[in-house]
Amino acid sequence: MKDKRRAAFLDEVRGFAILCMVVYHVMYLLDNFYGVAVPIFFDGWFFYVWAVFAGSFIFISGIASRYSRNNVKRGAQCFLLGMLITFVTAVAVPGVSILFGILHFLGICMILYGLGERLFDILPPIIGMVLCALLFAVTWSVSDGSVGIGELSLSLPKALYDAGLLFPLGFIKAGFASDDFFPLLPWFFLFLCGTYFGVYVKEGRCPRFFYTTRVPFLAAAGRYTIWIYLLHQPIAWGILRLVFGQ
Repeated sequence: MKDKRRAAFLDEVRGFAILCMVVYHVMYLLDNFYGVAVPIFFDGWFFYVWAVFAGSFIFISGIASRYSRNNVKRGAQCFLLGMLITFVTAVAVPGVSILFGILHFLGICMILYGLGERLFDILPPIIGMVLCALLFAVTWSVSDGSVGIGELSLSLPKALYDAGLLFPLGFIKAGFASDDFFPLLPWFFLFLCGTYFGVYVKEGRCPRFFYTTRVPFLAAAGRYTIWIYLLHQPIAWGILRLVFGQ
């Protein structure tokens, strides 16, 4: 009989990732709106740390899609929440834009996965994971105008970027700005890789520690990431305005 227990360890990892995101956003507000320099968070090397945490969150979201009964519905709700953030941010914080942030991205990923699940499941999970990892690497530089790895890279047609409306795919026009941006290329392949790994997780085929809670606080945070994401920024704004008086 297949074991469909919740993977508590992944809740803990996701909880840790969302709390790191909260800290990063607070540092971003301090640095960009209150002139409090926090150089360690914005030096070039920190991009790679950010990518690891963001990637972990996306990968685990893919795993979680294996547990959902209706990914299309869940994705539509997530995308609409992303649009709500876009409009509220535009009104409340002029000059700050969120055009295709993490909620927009995850919403579209869930919808695409929900619509194509049977097609994706043609591949054995291990083949799917390897293929998605390869496609993730190949499309990593799409936003910079190319696909490929190292010397095997190819430049993409400039028309894709000049179109202006293809930014959700990663084809960003000169001057494009979004304070939270997760294009489908390459990140969708990491999400999809998570859905393949989710087969093993859902069937209870991972090590026992995957299914045991060791840090309840992080596990709880991991179960309520959407609420933490939605609420942390207005709360942070409120606290900082009280502290700095503006």
